[in-house]
Amino acid sequence: MSDKIYQAINVAVDEQAAKLLDVSHAIHGKPELAFKEHFACQTLTQSLNDFGLKTETGVFTLDTAFEASFDNGLGAGPTVAILAEYDALPGIGHACGHNLIATAALGATMALNAVSALLPGRIRMIGTPAEERGGGKELMARAGAFEGVDAAMMIHPAGVNLGTMPSICIAEVEVVYHGKASHASAMPHKGINALDGLLLAYQAISNLRQHIKSSERIHGIIEEGGQAPNIVPDRTVGQFYVRAADEKALARLKPRVQACFEAGATGSGCTVEVNWANVDYLDLNTNWPLADRFQFHAETLGREFLPMDQGSKFGAGSTDMGNVSYRLPSIHPMLAVAPPNVVIHNPEFAKWARSEKGDAAALDGAKAMAMTAAEYLLSPDLQKQTAQAFEISNGLQ
Repeated sequence: MSDKIYQAINVAVDEQAAKLLDVSHAIHGKPELAFKEHFACQTLTQSLNDFGLKTETGVFTLDTAFEASFDNGLGAGPTVAILAEYDALPGIGHACGHNLIATAALGATMALNAVSALLPGRIRMIGTPAEERGGGKELMARAGAFEGVDAAMMIHPAGVNLGTMPSICIAEVEVVYHGKASHASAMPHKGINALDGLLLAYQAISNLRQHIKSSERIHGIIEEGGQAPNIVPDRTVGQFYVRAADEKALARLKPRVQACFEAGATGSGCTVEVNWANVDYLDLNTNWPLADRFQFHAETLGREFLPMDQGSKFGAGSTDMGNVSYRLPSIHPMLAVAPPNVVIHNPEFAKWARSEKGDAAALDGAKAMAMTAAEYLLSPDLQKQTAQAFEISNGLQ
């Protein structure tokens, strides 16, 4: 029976391919930043309605979050969540390919609905805003978004096919230095230079980078540096990201960065506000029994996957899917939409997210996720393996 279900899933995606890709291209053409994805949210929910699925928006405390769910009416079996992201990056649009993530999730949900009468359990498509910054999934999780979910999945575009995304933790922090304005030529001695405070901190962080682990990262920008060269800046703002391999390492690194910010204030005579974000992104706790089945199904579509020891050479990013993965069994595989030398968060990657290769990844992602979810719902053995692997992985933390 399962082979017939997989075939029906693939046919369903192929039949709706044009509509699915219209959604991808529309979202790509109108990029929206975190928490402001109103067009993407409306486009996706309207598409779900067109496919016969009722949706609810503004769920789990976020205006641009949504949910659609269905089952076979029998009410028995586990629940699988298919997650969508759809926010973009400042200035470079969908250079992370979230239009493809959302489209793959939409296609998987549509295809699973087409065979839902044959599947025990429940499917939930959850639209999760603000992945690029703000930690939308963590905020939704705190509001109960993943209660009762037995497994969660999403795909991510990349330059290679990988069983999971190499991932590390990240903490976001904003620093605001307050000084005293004065004329930089006539009365410089009357001023307290807030830019000096930020630059001292920036240099201290640059020095700190020599003495952190190779798995750790600190990087940032000066968002506000002053108003005019002849006015001693009385306010400056910096945005920084702090990354580490896991939650414990991040907790050790953050106070060292905090000390750099405080040193900038002490050395310049300024005061400083250090505003750590409400959400830290965790590393991915990949559920390998489920990830292996996704890879198997994706390989039946003609995709070839790199071994993970080779995939790690492409570097590690961060995602709030990591926060979900420590709550329940989760996967976050990567599908190639660009050549291996084109990395995400690069303007060129945005072009590939609207390419034929990107389109193919969205459709393959929809099929592979739907087949993986269907197998999970149909297989008590896979459910048991998934649960055991999650229990063991949490015990190792």
